Amino acid sequence: MKILVLGGSRFLGKAFVEEALKHNHEITVFNRGNHNNPFANIEFIKGDRFGNLSGLRGRYWDAVLDTSGYVPSTVRKSTELLSGHAGQYTFISSISVYKDWSQENMDESAPILSISPEKADELSSGATGPLMEYYGEFKALCEREAERNMPGRVLNVRAGLLVGPDDYSDRFTYWINRVSRGGRVLAPGSPKRKIQFIDIRDLGKWLLFMMVNKSAGTYNATGPESPMEMGELLETIKAVSGSNAEIEWVDETFLLERKVAPWTEMPLWLPEKNGDSGNSAKGGFSFNIDKALRSGLLFSPIETTVRDTLTWDLTRNCKELKAGISFDKEKILLKEWEENKAESRS
Repeated sequence: MKILVLGGSRFLGKAFVEEALKHNHEITVFNRGNHNNPFANIEFIKGDRFGNLSGLRGRYWDAVLDTSGYVPSTVRKSTELLSGHAGQYTFISSISVYKDWSQENMDESAPILSISPEKADELSSGATGPLMEYYGEFKALCEREAERNMPGRVLNVRAGLLVGPDDYSDRFTYWINRVSRGGRVLAPGSPKRKIQFIDIRDLGKWLLFMMVNKSAGTYNATGPESPMEMGELLETIKAVSGSNAEIEWVDETFLLERKVAPWTEMPLWLPEKNGDSGNSAKGGFSFNIDKALRSGLLFSPIETTVRDTLTWDLTRNCKELKAGISFDKEKILLKEWEENKAESRS
């Protein structure tokens, strides 16, 4: 197959290209050229989704993978241009499109966020604007724009947290990095709290399988196949890394009172009650993936994901992660937590 990848130089795009090359597919990557080219023998087209799409004109691809679309106007323009020049369009959406995260076991029919094209264009004029504030709304509208321009040929993949080597967000890597270093480790809430994530290499294999089969429709794509608890993940990291870490589970109310930010300072933490707002995110790690499983989505052992991510993390010698609390702040919180428990006992 001839496959066009919008993005493709890092993380999911890179993993997908690597998988596609193993199966001798012909790959073209379109991006701005802001990252080093990790591939020597594939075609690169330099361009900008916010303006210069000229390099895509006059060509045909059997399938397109859009890993970089989150502003609706860019997805609108790319699907308008490629409508008559591509067979199938796979759009990497997000579980962030869902409206009510207090609901558990949400499948693809659950209500999603909405925003008008006019409002989205106003908010995302050019490449600026409050893009992340409306991430879920934008992704939901991107899905609709793609389907409107390529009806019946769009595979919308509502992905969960993407993890694995080359993760530039550090949200999953934080826990691997921190637990492997050992000592007392602050962990949020309960070790029994369910979590979900998916290795980009597993997702890449499934995306290619779906493309080859010309699949369309909307799919939740996260994992693992069987429910996993946060405590299980941290114990797996300890075992794989040989760490002596002591996990200290800290009540989430205590953390919220001290303004510890869920998801950013404490990755993989979605509180049952989100501070003063009272909004619950208890369904945030229980998305129903039965449809994707029936279609052929498979998962690597969690030990493989942890081991490979740890190996990659050690090679990059990163002094400051993009996610997770600082070591100093963690020490202060653990000390306050001990004092808090002592007061409660007295």
